[in-house]
Amino acid sequence: MITVQVPEQEVPGGVCHFVATPIGNLADIGLRALGVLAGVDVIYAEDTRHTQRLLQRYGLRVPLSSYHDHNKVRAVPLIVERLRAGHRVAVVSDAGMPCINDPGFTLVRALQEEGLPWTVIPGPSSTLAALVLSGFSPDRFLFVGYPPRKKGQRRTFLEDLLTERGTVLMLESCHRIVSTLEMLAEVAPGRLVAVAREITKLHEETLRGTPAEVLPLMTGRRLKGELVLALQGSGGKTPREP
Repeated sequence: MITVQVPEQEVPGGVCHFVATPIGNLADIGLRALGVLAGVDVIYAEDTRHTQRLLQRYGLRVPLSSYHDHNKVRAVPLIVERLRAGHRVAVVSDAGMPCINDPGFTLVRALQEEGLPWTVIPGPSSTLAALVLSGFSPDRFLFVGYPPRKKGQRRTFLEDLLTERGTVLMLESCHRIVSTLEMLAEVAPGRLVAVAREITKLHEETLRGTPAEVLPLMTGRRLKGELVLALQGSGGKTPREP
């Protein structure tokens, strides 16, 4: 366990603090984020076991409660009730910025409807890291979350994205990345892609090329977790673009 001295600061009650957490390397947590986490009455987390490891790393002893897709209908009113009572509340996701492709936005809408304030403690983001790692233009980009699981819907989804002029960023499961790359090789053989995996971890890697060039580098590998797939925008002309 590593214990750090966090800056002493007042964490206001009755305000929901959405706190970004590391996407892999626990050393990426910011001092302000640690200060807020140390000063709240309760932390709502997607997976309390996952968040507990972060708290133990920095010697923080704060009550944890669950807030995820499967309990958000029940959890949101409880969080609102705590905030109305003046409690200091933080919300974290398993990794990165809460509300981005996780149930945090359901809570934001409830806070807005109830007239309750919230704030953001920024930090690590897998999508922004992948945007820079891709080498594609960051001037304009679109984040689209996960592609549909069903192949027919996924194909239509990918085809629709081909007209986007900016870089397109999407998340993909390690179990479906090969299938998605095969689909891109059919619908956009000349478009460049980049696949970022294990971002901020020991085996961080970014593979770049056409879908057909990247495919053999992914096939047969023991992939884990979530990957970020970047698709070069239609405005980024290259010698390989048909």
